[in-house]
Amino acid sequence: MSADQRQTELAENLAQVRERLAAAEQQRQVGTGPAELIAVTKFFPAADVRRLAQLGIVQVGENRDQEASAKAAEAPEVTWHFIGQLQSKKTNSVVRYASCVHSMDRLSLVTGLGKSVRRHRESVLAGEVARGPNAERDLQCLIQVSLDGTAGRGGVAPAELERLAEAVEAEDGLRLQGVMAVAPLGQDPDPAFQELFELSQVVRRTAPAAQWISAGMSADLEAAVRWGSTHVRVGSGILGARPVG
Repeated sequence: MSADQRQTELAENLAQVRERLAAAEQQRQVGTGPAELIAVTKFFPAADVRRLAQLGIVQVGENRDQEASAKAAEAPEVTWHFIGQLQSKKTNSVVRYASCVHSMDRLSLVTGLGKSVRRHRESVLAGEVARGPNAERDLQCLIQVSLDGTAGRGGVAPAELERLAEAVEAEDGLRLQGVMAVAPLGQDPDPAFQELFELSQVVRRTAPAAQWISAGMSADLEAAVRWGSTHVRVGSGILGARPVG
């Protein structure tokens, strides 16, 4: 496929997703729109990120640090969101390029990211590293909530949500923005996203400004928007089937 053909394909896919989002906004049960679109470019090249930027995409999400850090160096013109499960040993790298981490799910990650942000700022002042998005602004954080109790998918149990929210709020260098979740596999997503909206109100008791709800992907964005999503994370709906091998 030529570069021009790929640009056309992305433009057509993006137009369809935007149409779906516009229709979903008309069916909202809670909240107000429009929801922010985050393009998830996992396994796709930085060239596609730059093509999307030309089409008006300014928010890009990645699941793995190694891939994200390389792409961010090639496409600094967009805002990078880290949306996958984050290993504590990767925090120093992530704070150099990501403006937001969507997957806060444990106290050790809260303290680790806070330390990494402060260390990054010290390194910038010393001229040891390039200035990242968190050199002056606090790292935006979303608490990932487990809606099905599946440990392998990440997320904090709802009962622990308030305690984790208080920890993020207290950590220097971090700013609590709201909640994130992935709908349970093989189930109607509406009840799950309704629960997420209700849990978001728990976080707002701790941090009234934490208004974000990151929910909805290619297959279920309509249900997520219906129940208050402010940020949807769409991969295959925009970029097509992920390459294999």
